[in-house]
Amino acid sequence: GIIVQLLISWLLIWFFEKENLSVLGFRPTGTRMKHFCLFFLVTAFFAASGFLIRMYYGERWAINPAFTSRLFMEGLWWNIKSVLFEELIFRGVILYLLVKRIGAAKAIIISAIAFGIYHWFSYGVIGDPRLMIFIFLVTGAAGLVYAYGYTSTLSLYIPCAIHLGWNFTRNFIFSEGNIGAGLLVPDKP
Repeated sequence: GIIVQLLISWLLIWFFEKENLSVLGFRPTGTRMKHFCLFFLVTAFFAASGFLIRMYYGERWAINPAFTSRLFMEGLWWNIKSVLFEELIFRGVILYLLVKRIGAAKAIIISAIAFGIYHWFSYGVIGDPRLMIFIFLVTGAAGLVYAYGYTSTLSLYIPCAIHLGWNFTRNFIFSEGNIGAGLLVPDKP
């Protein structure tokens, strides 16, 4: 799927701007790698902080007895693929084209709205207005941050780092996502 996304992205950017995928800032540089590591770690810390507070108040987590290095690699790969998939759609060439056509502020808002609506489907909350509003606000706010990260740097490194730090910590480290048990599993709710 990611290869198809890259092909479609390349066709779009070539058709509309006669440019290539370098507009997504894929080329690794020292600064981009430092930013990636920093934003990943800071976001992972904030994603873990909610669990740490819950643990302070009595919730217990234990190492998954079925944890293996293979499980770690599969969980990491699943999260990387899902983040790249979403980033290429919502912060990829379409955001770049919107920024050029209507300006960064409007493009960021459109990207965030689309990201929030997309999560209604990925979370399966269509038909429950309370959950739809909640999911839209939370994921839309995240979409604002991710889109701002891209438009500020013209690179996907920062939005991918923030997105991966959040998803990997919640989905895999604390097993709260839809991929099953990861590193830690609830021992005492």
